Amino acid sequence: MTPIRLAAAAAAALLLPAAALADCASDVDIARYANDWKAGQPTAALGKGASMADALCTQAKLVERIGLSLGEPVGHKAGLTSEAAQQRFGVEEPVRGVLLEKMLLKDGARVPVDFGARPLLEADLLLVVADAAVNEAEGAAEALRHISHVRPFIELPDLAVAEGEPIDGVTLTAGNVGARLGVMGEPIEVTARFLDHLEIMTVTVRGADGEVLAEAQGSAVMGHPVRSLLWLRDNGVRFEAGDLVSVGSIGPLIPTAKAGGAATVTYAGLPGDPVVSVTFTD
Repeated sequence: MTPIRLAAAAAAALLLPAAALADCASDVDIARYANDWKAGQPTAALGKGASMADALCTQAKLVERIGLSLGEPVGHKAGLTSEAAQQRFGVEEPVRGVLLEKMLLKDGARVPVDFGARPLLEADLLLVVADAAVNEAEGAAEALRHISHVRPFIELPDLAVAEGEPIDGVTLTAGNVGARLGVMGEPIEVTARFLDHLEIMTVTVRGADGEVLAEAQGSAVMGHPVRSLLWLRDNGVRFEAGDLVSVGSIGPLIPTAKAGGAATVTYAGLPGDPVVSVTFTD
């Protein structure tokens, strides 16, 4: 996603009726949130009491601000893609955010355990868009034909806001759905059999001592991980070749401290049972 595409998305949001944008965050609020976010300090939520349209407008402004240091947008993330996550945050559908270039790290990366104000880890998966025809796909099987690779992915989100601040679909969206960091495994070429692989794979998160911290099947993500991409498409995202798509948590959110210094995620059922890992430093 280029800066031009991001600007176009923001411009589209501004074409909404003025009343819908009445609570779009001010430049002062965006600066305050961004400064606290960069410092890893708990902050006040953006978008409190606003509409989802307002939240997306706020998100575009925030992404532009933090993108000055984190680089260009390279993709999108879906959040709250499981029923359990939606119930936890009181929403009835997923939410969406933007991934920036310098958020994404290589397998085996070393990351401070307190990389954010409220740091978490989760098993995730990246889809790599092959071509823009995915925007016209009907169903997961057809969409998969326009996905070139998948990549194991440990997302490292940051809830960012102070304890007691509201965390719901609107405030999460305004704050870019907690996007902070993520560790990518090696790309795996998609074949026709991946439709089943992605649904039935077993994704296991282990801590430094090998203890299983979480385990779930791919179907935990909206019944099939590719449906995250389709949900994003149906909710305003237009994809281009090379875009990355974070499908959302495959299992629960886990405090980084619980991992005991490292986390490893295994994708049993994908070719070669790939693994991706991160080390947490003091």
